[in-house]
Amino acid sequence: MSVAEKTAGQPETAAPSAPAIELIGISKAFGPVQANKDISMQVARGTIHGIVGENGAGKSTLMSILYGFYRADKGEIRIGGVPTQIHNSDDAIRAGIGMVHQHFMLVQNFTVLENVVLGAEDGALLKPSLAKARKLLTELAHEYELEVDPDAVIHDLAVGFQQRVEILKALYRHADILILDEPTGVLTPAEADHLFRILEGLRREGKTIILITHKLREIMAITDTVSVMRRGEMTATVKTADTSPAELAELMVGRQVLLRVDKKPAQVGQTLMQIRGLRVTDRDGIERLKGIDLDLRAGEILGVAGVAGNGQSALLEVLGGITAASGGSVTLNGQALDLTAHADAGERREQGIAHVPEDRHRLGLIMSFSEWENSCFGYHDRPQYQKSRLLMDRRAMRDDAREKIEKYDIRPPSCDLAAANFSGGNQQKIVIAREVESDPDVLLVGQPTRGVDIGAIEFIHNEIVHLRDQGKAVLLVSVELDEILGLSDRIVVMFDGRISGERLPSETDQNELGLLMAGIDPKEGAA
Repeated sequence: MSVAEKTAGQPETAAPSAPAIELIGISKAFGPVQANKDISMQVARGTIHGIVGENGAGKSTLMSILYGFYRADKGEIRIGGVPTQIHNSDDAIRAGIGMVHQHFMLVQNFTVLENVVLGAEDGALLKPSLAKARKLLTELAHEYELEVDPDAVIHDLAVGFQQRVEILKALYRHADILILDEPTGVLTPAEADHLFRILEGLRREGKTIILITHKLREIMAITDTVSVMRRGEMTATVKTADTSPAELAELMVGRQVLLRVDKKPAQVGQTLMQIRGLRVTDRDGIERLKGIDLDLRAGEILGVAGVAGNGQSALLEVLGGITAASGGSVTLNGQALDLTAHADAGERREQGIAHVPEDRHRLGLIMSFSEWENSCFGYHDRPQYQKSRLLMDRRAMRDDAREKIEKYDIRPPSCDLAAANFSGGNQQKIVIAREVESDPDVLLVGQPTRGVDIGAIEFIHNEIVHLRDQGKAVLLVSVELDEILGLSDRIVVMFDGRISGERLPSETDQNELGLLMAGIDPKEGAA
């Protein structure tokens, strides 16, 4: 008997020919915001079904209803043709549904094994549960290419391996239906490719998979069917083979969307920031930057490519005043920056450096604070926000936030809503709007479109190009090679804390960049 057969969770009364999932007339409102409006959808057994839509379209809300995080105001759920009441996640798990969230639900200081067993123990004694789980984990890992050390502590694992743990948790609980919410948002291209192989293996074993993603390339590559949502409604469901990225983008946004970056050749000016011999050593004594030399020039977007963990994050954080350097120098407009622990991000902002961090939750927002407060954080002491030397002008702050909401199409359009109540893509737009609208000389931007929908990606790219065309310098860090190639005027690749190569976008491609990301320069041999 295969692991898939052992872990099957289909209800006994299910009809063999019935859809794995059927949603009928699902509606859900949060106060005045109608997140889902009379949605009906069928997902066939043993298929990968994509769901796409703009940020705030209601995709995650709909799946949260299916998984029991929310209860629909009205509508019906059928699993395998059987009407099923899902009041909470325990009901969903009993119905054979598992969910891998965009932000992983793992206990960071627990081992892989402990996380998998947590909440699914067989009794008061933990030892038998762990022994059983270890055996089944080994079988699951082998069958689905989900190999991970069961004794590894979660915080020591790369995000790709943490995602494997989330999938293993669902399979251990006998999930026959797997929901993945933006699963590649934090993965490198190689990790995303491995995830797709895992999903294809699960489909071959008869599992049903729902994939929520903004990335149309992924939809076209991996799904059988795709449903499109817009403003809380289901606008279309089509066979993936019968559609195209352009058609899906138009269905999502309600207008034609340019799927490439439209920009004129750069008018490159003087060097604004000069980086020489920059070194950073982290708290564990590991050298993250090993002598970086870079020039950021006015009117140019310098793209930085690389597999996560090769120094890009350290580069952004030291230039943004978040971490200290252990060596080297940086000048901005000819003035030396303080690279010691005494520097801070506020000082960098005063010097004309804006920073869109890679991790918006950790460094970009205070999740419990309102949108208008987050909209001016770090810039709240600027004259336009002050009534006097001692009092801030809250009305001015709120008016400014409303202008940014309208310009950047932040949804829901409420400056009083807490940041935590916005979707990930709309949270990103709050951060982008705050930093771009500060009119910096240099913009440091990490993963600008992570978790952002296709229409907003087009808008954010245009804003970054507009900043460049105003004579600003932009340092762009992204794991999306399409984004690096489309936005950048010049590209450097980082490997093991060093620059492994520099290319012009017109003279390279993803294959060559991929080799440089592995430390191999095709023009010179090993970097």
